[in-house]
Amino acid sequence: MGLGTSLFLIAVGAILKYAVTDSLSGVNLSTVGLILMIVGIVGLVISLFLMLAPRRSETVVRRDQYTDPPPRY
Repeated sequence: MGLGTSLFLIAVGAILKYAVTDSLSGVNLSTVGLILMIVGIVGLVISLFLMLAPRRSETVVRRDQYTDPPPRY
């Protein structure tokens, strides 16, 4: 999940939790909004951690190159 997706989930969850006053039978929109916000925050933390974590640098190993011996006459 990227940063954009995480921010989108947080925004949709906040809208459902705080701005929507309608109700559906069998669905609590406030709870759905809270769940979306939690998932978005967890995704945001993981995305930031992966972005800011140090990358492993690849080690280049140089080896002596094989050269053919001179031809024998």
